Amino acid sequence: MPDETLPAPPRPRSLARLGRLVVTGLILCAALAAAIVVWRFYVVAPWTRDGRVRVQVASVAPQVSGQIAELRVADNQAVRRGDVLYVIEPADFEIAIAQAEAEVDNREADLQVKRTQAARREALSTLSTSIEEKQQYAGTAKIAEAALASAKAQLRKAKLDLERAQVRSPVNGRVTNLLLRAGDYASTGTVNVAVIDTDSFWIDGYFEETKMAAIHVGDRAIAELMGYAEPVSGTVESITLGISTGNAAPSTQGLPNVDPVYTWVRLAQRVPVRIRIDHVPDGVALVAGMTATVSVGETGGPARTWLQGLRRQVAGMIPAPSDTAPTTAKR
Repeated sequence: MPDETLPAPPRPRSLARLGRLVVTGLILCAALAAAIVVWRFYVVAPWTRDGRVRVQVASVAPQVSGQIAELRVADNQAVRRGDVLYVIEPADFEIAIAQAEAEVDNREADLQVKRTQAARREALSTLSTSIEEKQQYAGTAKIAEAALASAKAQLRKAKLDLERAQVRSPVNGRVTNLLLRAGDYASTGTVNVAVIDTDSFWIDGYFEETKMAAIHVGDRAIAELMGYAEPVSGTVESITLGISTGNAAPSTQGLPNVDPVYTWVRLAQRVPVRIRIDHVPDGVALVAGMTATVSVGETGGPARTWLQGLRRQVAGMIPAPSDTAPTTAKR
């Protein structure tokens, strides 16, 4: 029988080609996995860069009118609830209290006289005075009682006005955009001081309607503020149930005015989602109007954390305008 021949060993060129194919396949698999992760994080996951820090502002208006005698706060000063912001000249209110007290004394003396007269008439027999006269004196005493009650109410009102001459902060916060000064005239009901309620900060995230199915009340939320590396954590508190539409305006005969649409591309509407802030990292100063990138839920897991860290690193590599400005050496 002829001898069996062994197969020739593979050539080095064939091994190199096989290695290149394996490496190419691994790169394609890694690229596909990265594409899936990025797609889930940026397209499928509830995520938006259109977020804003919001806050309630207390508009302070005096309940009495008068000239401002003393201003006790400065712009951007922190205040506590009940702190005096400014004082209205109290002289007029003190005079009103003195007049009300004098009126109360007058009415008390008049009531005492009327009650004595009514009691004297009531003690007489019908032979000395008629029933009608007794009723008349008793009614006069009742009128005097009502006058005294009215005078006492005026006294309480005068004292309350004196207390209201000291205008106080209704919330814990910070005075902002203060344009008031001593000597200005304060009018009843006219706002002249604004106080930012520092206990009321929240974040509004404006999510595309295609992502609303994955957002629920109570979901965990992360907000990254521009300029800060550490994110702010929170919880979805509520979802807005209505936004304005231009087609709701009535037109001819009260019918809705619907504008024709000629575009092929349909842009997803954005729905506001309110985020309650649960934790603010040390060193992060919340300012109403700041821009935030908001992510809701746990979609993405470790990949999300990795992408967020990578995004912060890339943002940190971009120098701020102040860093690029030329500096001069100190002498």
